[in-house]
Amino acid sequence: MDTRGIRNNNPLNIRKSKDKWQGLREKQTDAAFFQFQTMAYGWRAAFRLLCYTYYNKYKLRTIKSIISRWAPPNENRTASYIKHVSESSGVGADDPLGDPQSHPAQWMLIAMSMAIVECGTTQLDYLSMLKGWQLANA
Repeated sequence: MDTRGIRNNNPLNIRKSKDKWQGLREKQTDAAFFQFQTMAYGWRAAFRLLCYTYYNKYKLRTIKSIISRWAPPNENRTASYIKHVSESSGVGADDPLGDPQSHPAQWMLIAMSMAIVECGTTQLDYLSMLKGWQLANA
């Protein structure tokens, strides 16, 4: 059986909020997390959050700062999450990530590493991730 993030086409398990994301399923049956029509739309929302909200609005520029906000210790094993993303992406936890538009591959690596933690599997649709990046930057 697929994990919740995969069933919901929401690879980073974005929690429900007042946001009206593009590509949301008409009927939202998950009480806690958004459900998207396709995985590409789930990736689009993830990249909009990471690259625009977290990077530009909150000025979070490292894996450690992003994940500390994304997955706070009161509900996650944050230090373990940071370590996994840093190791799998090859980017130091405190290394500056650089602007997403200038370093897209680095941001995609980080997002995919986060999705592996969130979904508990490496069996993710990489083409949908690339389509999501395109949608987020269109």
